[in-house]
Amino acid sequence: MFLEPHFKGQRSGWIEVVCGSMFSGKTEELIRRLKRARIAGQTIEVFKPKIDTRYADEKVVSHDENFFLAAPIAQSAAILKVADTVNVVGIDEAQFFDLQLVDHVQELANRGKRVIIAGLDMDFRGIPFGPMPHLLAVAEYITKVHAICSHCGNLATHSYRLDDAQATVVLGEKDRYEARCRNCYGMGNILNLH
Repeated sequence: MFLEPHFKGQRSGWIEVVCGSMFSGKTEELIRRLKRARIAGQTIEVFKPKIDTRYADEKVVSHDENFFLAAPIAQSAAILKVADTVNVVGIDEAQFFDLQLVDHVQELANRGKRVIIAGLDMDFRGIPFGPMPHLLAVAEYITKVHAICSHCGNLATHSYRLDDAQATVVLGEKDRYEARCRNCYGMGNILNLH
């Protein structure tokens, strides 16, 4: 989806959401869109949850190690402090933010900002994650990206947690999670025993 040429001169903003499972390329797609906006001469501000310290404190980093500088914030209200001169607001790992994120991104869009959001649509239990279902409901544009199932090679839509941790938010990479299709996700630990 190439929206950048239509943004110049547009008076209203909009919300784009990129969602999917772990290892599906959500952050990679966010970074790609942000780089294109920068090439188009647009001013950009990027935010990430302060708790996400997996790669870097002040960068949004993809699994392929591409990155974009980002401000770590603890509460979603901090995005409202974005300067009037900013055209594009990027938000990574949106599932970790509070539910007020939905109201805040709508306010930014109403101010004429293009808001690009990336996040997990479901947690490890297959339940809609944090503010993501609400963001999907209010977004003008939605892109669902897919990983490849680590067991059968089909399109993966679920993030399967490999350990017994029960907390919803557990940061990790391939040491803690696998991307799985619906069928392999449903088979659970049986696949890990072989």
